[in-house]
Amino acid sequence: MELLEQRIRQDGQILPGGILKVDNFLNHQIDPQLMYEMAQEFKRLFADAGVNKVLTIEASGIAMAIMAAHAFGCPLVFAKKSKSKNISHEVYSVEVPSFTHGNTNTVVVSRQYLHAGDRVLLIDDFLATGAALVGLKALVEQAGGSVVGAGIAIEKAFQGGGDKLRAEGLRVESLARIASMGDDGTIEFC
Repeated sequence: MELLEQRIRQDGQILPGGILKVDNFLNHQIDPQLMYEMAQEFKRLFADAGVNKVLTIEASGIAMAIMAAHAFGCPLVFAKKSKSKNISHEVYSVEVPSFTHGNTNTVVVSRQYLHAGDRVLLIDDFLATGAALVGLKALVEQAGGSVVGAGIAIEKAFQGGGDKLRAEGLRVESLARIASMGDDGTIEFC
């Protein structure tokens, strides 16, 4: 998606350790018009998939996922990184390592919100190693639902997660795929 690639080139910053900082438009301060345009592209890409739920993981994917859910006219469910007192004891859960945070979280979704027969589109802001998507997919499968695909804003293709998931049969549609990031601030797109 050319619009997203332009914003990455214009406003993205490369930090040590393979981190792309895009918090001024994607995941801290959010550009709602860009979110809308990305949601419309996900709707176009997955129009034939019969999506009836969108699932993301807290927190940075929520803004994009709510716009996608709105485009599909369906609910957004987000997996929580910790079980709070106001969540039912009946949850689906899975361990998910985080590349960005360097830790592992037990993510949960109440059994009230994912069901057998659901056709779920996974949405996330970044795809690096693919661990978050593997975890989200496992939650849907625990519920007996089907994952119809994953819509990603930015895929760091050089980290291999997207290729691995595609090889395993998951439909992954990334709006911007980064082939490499240089220490000098250069970004090459696939």
